[in-house]
Parts: sequence; structure tokens; C-alpha cells
Amino acid sequence: MRKETLQILRDPSTLLIAAVLPIIILFLFAYAVSLDIRQVRIGVVLESNDASAQSLAAAFSGTRYFLVTPVRDRREVVPKLIAGTLRGFVVIPPDFDQRLASPRLRGGLIQVITDGSQPNTANFVAVYAQNVLAGWLVSYQTQATPAPVWVPRFWFNQDIDSRHFLVPGALAVVMTIIGTLLTALVVAREWERGTMEALMSTSVSVMEILLGKLLPYFVLGLLAMMIATLLSITVFEVPLRGSWWALLLTTSLFLIPALGQGLLISVLSKNQFIASQFALITGYLPAFMLSGFLFEIDSMPWPVRMFTHLVPARYFVSSLQTLFLVGDVWPLLLPNMLGMLGLGAVFFFIARRKLHKSLEA
Repeated sequence: MRKETLQILRDPSTLLIAAVLPIIILFLFAYAVSLDIRQVRIGVVLESNDASAQSLAAAFSGTRYFLVTPVRDRREVVPKLIAGTLRGFVVIPPDFDQRLASPRLRGGLIQVITDGSQPNTANFVAVYAQNVLAGWLVSYQTQATPAPVWVPRFWFNQDIDSRHFLVPGALAVVMTIIGTLLTALVVAREWERGTMEALMSTSVSVMEILLGKLLPYFVLGLLAMMIATLLSITVFEVPLRGSWWALLLTTSLFLIPALGQGLLISVLSKNQFIASQFALITGYLPAFMLSGFLFEIDSMPWPVRMFTHLVPARYFVSSLQTLFLVGDVWPLLLPNMLGMLGLGAVFFFIARRKLHKSLEA
């Protein structure tokens, strides 16, 4: 352990990965990457001069989610939609008052056309345009009495700020890099330098050597997690509604499969370059794409959904989002903890067996 700790302190690349890389990744996902949909540029084609149509057009202009370009003819907005400067447009027809007065025509009051090249934004424009219309109808039909106030409530993330769930997910990616990538280089470095035989000639057992090499990286991972969490809370203003001890417990359990996976890679490859490539392919990419960090697991094909159960970051991302946004909800945390612990046991068992066979050979 002392030898490996000194190696960490003497290696600038290890300190950069553990201390600087988490800060860079957090800043990128907190500021450069955003899934928030606000101020979407749309056009409102007002083909009617009636007061009700003008009132509806004002309702579209008054919402914070749309940046409205008002026009009188749809031919003015079609080129902008094709060019991508607008994401859709709403048409208020010239017979809007007649449609409003007829229950039979009430379902076709307006026309909403969206840019389907960006499906998420197109779906948002269509759905929210209908919500604006529905809210305006409630107000219009109750003009004789005070109109009811419609206030949306969003649980766990009241402002629908994507940073609040991107940052916890980024923490999982950071810990995957620290746990898997750094550990993948540990035993591989010993094989490359020819010092593994010297280690095995001592009276120290194989398991003691592995634990001595991994425990410093375990402590390094916990320290990196604490620094990254403090940065998330203070700088990025992400709430931590769970307890610190639950966060550290969850991180400790995640480091078991992360370190175990890195150890298994280093034992199998015995080469630092190959080990680093395998760590990126089998650790970082699944953590980024298959953990539910950016892409919802429920929307994936079922074979991919089944495969995500083998990705430790899947359980860690879910646990972090629960801890940061909800709190210590143990019925959600415990299954994830058991999943991480089970995968860690499998990785360590295989690594121990492979290392033993390699030494005998």
C-alpha cells in the first residue's frame, strides 16, 4: 500500500486524472451540455383579426418557453422553418371565432407545424402549443368569473433544470474513469516493468498484493467524489437532498465493481496501452451511453436493456440521481447497492482466478 501510494504521488498523470479531469467534466456537463428547452423559436401566423384570436396570439407570446415571431401569412415562416431558424409555427385560422363558437369544430382551433428533424424539440413544440391553447380556453370561457390559475408542479426538479440530473450522472462517469482506468494500469504496469515476479517472490499473498494496490485508489476515488460533490453543490447549485454518509456508502459500493473491472482488465492485458483502451471501451463508453445518464434505458431495445444490468454505472447513476434530487430513499437505493456489490464480487473473483493461473504459467 505504501509503495502504491508513493507511485500515485509521483505520477502526474494519475493526479491529473483524479483531480483535474473531474472538474473539467463537471464544467462541461454543467454549462456546455444542456437539455433544457426554453425560448424555442416559433412563428405565430395570425390570419384572423378577431379579438379572441389576438388574445390567443398574446398567450403564445407571453410564455417563457417560446420566442415568438408574429406574422400574418404562413408564407413568411415556411422558409424560416426550412432554414432551421424556426422550430415550428402555429396557425390561427381566419375563421377562428366560428370554430371557437362551434363545439363540432373545437378540436381544430389551430394548426401546429413543427420541424421533425429534431424529434424532441418538435414533440415539445406540439405538446406545449396545445397546453397554451388549453390554458387560454379555460381563461376565455370563464371571463365572467375570475379565471382559475393553472400552476404546474414538477416533483424533484421544480425548475426542470437539466443540470440537476446531468451533474449527478457526470459524477458517475468521473468515478468510472478514476476507478476503472487508473486501476487497469496498476497490475499491467508491474508486468511491463518486470516487477510482478519480484512481488510474488515475497511472502505476501496474491490477495494481499491486490488489496495493497487497490486500497490507495479506493481512497483516491472517495476523495475525488467528495471534492466533485462539493463543487456540484457550491458552484453548480445542484441540491443534495440525501445524506453525506449515504452518498459515501453508495460511492464505496460502486468503487468495488469499478476497481474490480479495472483489475480484471490489467490482469488479462498485461500491457498499459491495451489496458487503457479496454478500460475506455468497456468502462467509460457503457457508463456514458448505457447507464441512463443521457439516454433513458426504458427507450432502448430490450436486448440492450438486458445488457445494461451488467454495467455498474447504471446502478450508480440511478442512486446518485435519487440521493441528489429525492433523498435517502432506501427502497430505491438498496437494489442498486446489491447490484453493484454483486458485479464487484464477480469481477474480483475472475481477476483473482486469472492472476493465479498467470503466475503458475
